[in-house]
Amino acid sequence: MRSTNLILLAFTLFCMGLTGLQAQTVTDADGNIYPITTIGKQVWMADNLKTTKYNDGKPIPLVTDEKKWEALKTPGFCWLNNDISNKDIYGGLYNWYAANTKKLCPKGWHVPTDTEWGTMITFLGDENTAGDKLKETGTDHWKSTYNTATNDFDFTALPGGMRYETGIFPLFAHSYAVWWSATGSGTDAWNRGLYFNSSRTYKGHEPMKIGFSVRCIKD
Repeated sequence: MRSTNLILLAFTLFCMGLTGLQAQTVTDADGNIYPITTIGKQVWMADNLKTTKYNDGKPIPLVTDEKKWEALKTPGFCWLNNDISNKDIYGGLYNWYAANTKKLCPKGWHVPTDTEWGTMITFLGDENTAGDKLKETGTDHWKSTYNTATNDFDFTALPGGMRYETGIFPLFAHSYAVWWSATGSGTDAWNRGLYFNSSRTYKGHEPMKIGFSVRCIKD
């Protein structure tokens, strides 16, 4: 009887361990699994979003043609340089119309507002030093000899690049990371960015047609 109880206890602890592991990830509509990280009182995805579907299962339009991208006033996404091999590392690039659907992130998560980005950066200290605390360490992806990154909270920011509103991909895409916020105004929306040669975080207000990365935050 005693040995049976020990076996049951061991099994219970094993199941609790699995539950704990599952709690450290979130899955999107495509089945992509993302690690998560806690920064202050906020819970963030620790990878860029790479879903091709909204959280209701409907597909997000994949737009590769430059002219079609430039003409968009509706949701669309692409992979950096239209190369799907960039998906797993850098995630997708979404225009703000996609980011503003309120269905882009997994259920229970959302695209962070500009205020929520600001709360995170304030918790990290200030905009002049927060970038180093967010970036992946080393130069495997940040192609630079200037790297003082510490990745203190496992946010693991990667240089996912962008796509201009004209549909063109800029050169040196792996020099910066930019993420949409859910806060728009007119034909522009707020975003936050990091650059390879700076410890700062940058705040921008750019046209909604641009393709930027997305990080989701828990509701």
